[in-house]
Amino acid sequence: MASYRIGIGSFNLKDGNIGIGTETTGFGNLKVEGTIKTTDLDVGVSTFTRYSGFEAEQNNIIRDQTLSGEYSTTGDIVVDTGKTLTVGLGSTACIGSVECISVKHHFSVPVGDTAGRNKSSGYAEGTVRYNRDFGTMEFFNGNEWRQFRYQSDAQRSPSNRGRGVFGGASGGGTYQVDYLNIASKGNTIFFGSLSTASGGSGDCAGNETRGIFSGHGPNFRAMQYITFASEGRSASFGDATTNSSPNSSTRVCEASSTRFLNMGDYLWTNVIDYVEINTIGNAIDFGDLRQKRAQGTGFSSPTRAMYCGGYRQTSPGGNHDVSDIDVVKFASKGNAVNFGDLIQEKKTNGGGTSNSVRGVIGGGTGGTYVDTIEYVTLASDGNGTEFGSLIAPAGFGGAVASQTRAVFRGGERNIGGSNATSNIIDFIQIATGGNAQDFGDATFNEYMNGMSDCHGGLGGY
Repeated sequence: MASYRIGIGSFNLKDGNIGIGTETTGFGNLKVEGTIKTTDLDVGVSTFTRYSGFEAEQNNIIRDQTLSGEYSTTGDIVVDTGKTLTVGLGSTACIGSVECISVKHHFSVPVGDTAGRNKSSGYAEGTVRYNRDFGTMEFFNGNEWRQFRYQSDAQRSPSNRGRGVFGGASGGGTYQVDYLNIASKGNTIFFGSLSTASGGSGDCAGNETRGIFSGHGPNFRAMQYITFASEGRSASFGDATTNSSPNSSTRVCEASSTRFLNMGDYLWTNVIDYVEINTIGNAIDFGDLRQKRAQGTGFSSPTRAMYCGGYRQTSPGGNHDVSDIDVVKFASKGNAVNFGDLIQEKKTNGGGTSNSVRGVIGGGTGGTYVDTIEYVTLASDGNGTEFGSLIAPAGFGGAVASQTRAVFRGGERNIGGSNATSNIIDFIQIATGGNAQDFGDATFNEYMNGMSDCHGGLGGY
């Protein structure tokens, strides 16, 4: 078959195909059916710089490419073995009508630190990037950045997920930490110990990997952290903005997948401060509670943290139990607003925890220790609803949860009319109302706060 040179350069027609190139092996097999007209033809498809409206049955990426502009196609995009397709910051790839994108071995997304989230405006819902501070992929849901997370089966792999950890009080002269596997009933197991520099009855919360203990003595501002998957001694994290008190556990701490909040204090402050869980450092200001409060409890959804009950200062030296529930949004710093009210006024740390649908509180005081369990629906503001009862009235107890169970540990229980520290552990199924059942026993009797690696405040997929 003859080849034809048309115009300047090599423009060849062979076997019904049009090829652009100077050698017979350089044909690109550009097939044209019917009539094509243009007044501004851009040639150089492999540069990936101007592509809006480009259509093809299939686009094969046969060399490394960087997308630095806008690209759209109605066909498949196939990246050959050993080649890469990189989407640069500010570039877009319109794939709404594409049935399949096949990438072999490698695909690069934008990379940046946490501060870089705010450097460029116009992030759209569904934007994906790699956060080098957290070492993980994250996505923008239209309201906030969330982390992708790995979920394991808690029953088959309890060392990775499904742990409830309790700590914050001295036991036998040491600041002990113990844990249990929420999916299976049984006694607590020794985890490790808190740092002597900041042990005591501080509150705690965590995400999928880290748990943070905050406050109590002798260094009342100090925070320290543990890694859920591995037992051992805690390590220093940083300092809170307020100086907590030696008088019992006073702060309420809640966490999402990324942020940890300290709320309130026995030294009569309404301060809320926060840290990014996957980094180490001091807390910074978040906002304020609606009133100065202490010794409450709380829980969280993937987007919001709640402070429940406790008591407020009425005058120097005086205080009053409250039923208020305050709520803040994790993603946007600011002051708390009203969520609703508990059924009864409660303080002394009724155990609070949640899955992603319900927040539950067991025990606390209403003049004396109570055994009542109540719940709220996290997605809608409102008041508490009766759920059931604990095995025995309780205060100063810790609570942990998975997506199915809430577990309440020890604290001080009223049995036979007298209060004493207890090793009772009981649990409920969060989705169904009813009374608590026996779970097992704590290894030692102490006032302990709790946190888990699978609670309702953890977002991402």
